[in-house]
Amino acid sequence: MNFLSPGFLFALLSVAIPVIIHLFNFRKFKKVYFSNVQLLKEVEQQNSSREKLKNLLILLSRILAIIFLVLAFAQPYIPLNKEKTTIRDNAVSIYIDNSYSMDAINKDGSLLDEAKRSAKELIKGFGLNDRFQLLTNDFEGKHQRLLNKEEFVKALDDVKISSANRTLQQILNRQNNILTGSANKYSFIISDFQKNISDQKKLDTKQDIQYSFLKLNATTLPNIAVDSVWTLSPNHQPLANERLVVQLKNYSDDDAKNIPLKLNINNQQKAIGSVNILAGKTVKDTLNFSGLAAGWQKGIITIKDFPITFDDSLLFSFKVDENFPVLNISGNSTQDYIKALFNADKYYKLTSSLENNINYNNFSNFGLIVLNGIKNPSTGLAQQIKTYVNGGGTVVIFPDLDADLQVYNAFLNTLTLPSIQSINTTSTKVDKIDLQNPVFKSVFEEVPKNLDLPVVNRYFSFIEKNSANKEDILQLPGGKLFFAKYGVGQGNVYLSASGLNKTDGNFARHPIFVPLMYRLSLNSGNEGDLYSTIGNENVLTGKNISIGKNQTLKLSANNFESIPDVRFAQGKTLIYTADQIKNPGFYNLTLNDSLLAVYSFNSNRSESDMHYLGKNALSNFAGKSNLKIYDTDKDAVKLISGRNQIGQTLWKLCLILSLIFIAAEILLIRFFNNPKKTI
Repeated sequence: MNFLSPGFLFALLSVAIPVIIHLFNFRKFKKVYFSNVQLLKEVEQQNSSREKLKNLLILLSRILAIIFLVLAFAQPYIPLNKEKTTIRDNAVSIYIDNSYSMDAINKDGSLLDEAKRSAKELIKGFGLNDRFQLLTNDFEGKHQRLLNKEEFVKALDDVKISSANRTLQQILNRQNNILTGSANKYSFIISDFQKNISDQKKLDTKQDIQYSFLKLNATTLPNIAVDSVWTLSPNHQPLANERLVVQLKNYSDDDAKNIPLKLNINNQQKAIGSVNILAGKTVKDTLNFSGLAAGWQKGIITIKDFPITFDDSLLFSFKVDENFPVLNISGNSTQDYIKALFNADKYYKLTSSLENNINYNNFSNFGLIVLNGIKNPSTGLAQQIKTYVNGGGTVVIFPDLDADLQVYNAFLNTLTLPSIQSINTTSTKVDKIDLQNPVFKSVFEEVPKNLDLPVVNRYFSFIEKNSANKEDILQLPGGKLFFAKYGVGQGNVYLSASGLNKTDGNFARHPIFVPLMYRLSLNSGNEGDLYSTIGNENVLTGKNISIGKNQTLKLSANNFESIPDVRFAQGKTLIYTADQIKNPGFYNLTLNDSLLAVYSFNSNRSESDMHYLGKNALSNFAGKSNLKIYDTDKDAVKLISGRNQIGQTLWKLCLILSLIFIAAEILLIRFFNNPKKTI
């Protein structure tokens, strides 16, 4: 075969040309193909970089979220100061307010339970060698020592609501007494800080103690309280009419309407009533009752008011005497009008004595002493009468106008009474009578237009030195004294300018004399307090009690008995209860199982005002750099053991940052998407 023939060449070309064309196209395709592959690789590399960035950002957000969440539980803090101190043991005093107001409920339960939880959290920041004092309103002796952590928690669990309350300064003083020595010293006050806790004065603190107030937040609640009670007569007769005044107070910001009021005496209902009280105001109501037998009476006033009930009742006690003892000391046994007057009424038990035969030892047993026409009052009598009056007794003096003026003036001066200037023998008549005086009040149903008043033939004129404690009952023309009342010590002295003899006038025989003396005696006497307040420095008073060598006085109530400290002064028995009385109730004073007296104790009404001091008000009372105030709802307190520093924790900030990074992770996953791949 001729390989160079045209046919062969044509055939060869016909075959070669397509092959050449195909090879050319293949090279071109290959070039395009590899170009596309290169472009794809570059796109994939870009997408891979974006994906790596996205994953790194998500990982970083997740790590930071976890870190800040862990820190939130670790409670980091910023110290309040950077001063470094030598690492020492710590002495910590924690006061838990356990007054009635701490029984209130907030979102976390009762305030007392919240205070206990706060105290337990506080001690976690201290070491094993640190010591703690638990202090409450009871100021018990067992709390006046330092405990370890375990002992402190056990004592804390035993704290209960108490009727006692204290001021801030009293609490700090108590803590200062135990926070001594070289240890780091901390004082914590955990309370709702009722307004009654402060006496409005700057607090006295020590520089080497770090003080912290932890304020618990309570809701201000409306409250109405039985504030006080008193009787309108110091003497009480069997079956006689009695009048008791009750004072109620509305501590809320709204008016109170139709508050039911009830009086029980010896478990028998004696009176009922209903009162309306304006917001923030007090109101008085007088209850009338009768039918009391002789002996000690246990009374209770109650109202119905919710949700605060500890002050809805008030206990009181008094004695109804079978008779009223009167001592008549006279200088002349004849014309004794006093004896005739008091012997006419069986209620009065009269003891008569001449001025030269006086028994001074039993003065305190008499409700009234009358000095009738004494000629020569001795200095001994003057001193005994002064002691009797200073102790709350009542004395009536009808002078002997023929006595030595110098001797009488010495006697009167001992009692801080006006001095006699001279004797007047010009007959006159009482010119003025004070019918509004308690002695005459309710004696006359209607005041006569032309009231006949006593005639006076002889009388003393006095030099008044001080009339501030004087009440004129009967006056002579020109405003001169005829019969007046003087307050002396805790008692009263009634002084007459004239005697009771016929030659002196007709005063003793005048119709006004009988009601004057009877009413005077009924308004005298020395009734003790109707009740005492728990937490105050109470000194109970009673009549002079003779105690034998092997005898002791006992003060007892339900599940309570104590032997009080007893002293004698001014013819009275003084009974000191100290801090033994913890609960409201009736307490019997006995001697060899014989009942001597009944005393009533009530909770302090200062706890009734459910208004609280704010953080700013507390800051004004503090005014010291070493005293910090924290709000338990807003602040968290962390203690640096071994350093005298207290800082505020940052757990809330850490929690917020953790939530922010969790949100950032979600946003990255959702919106940081890869672009679509192109070939």
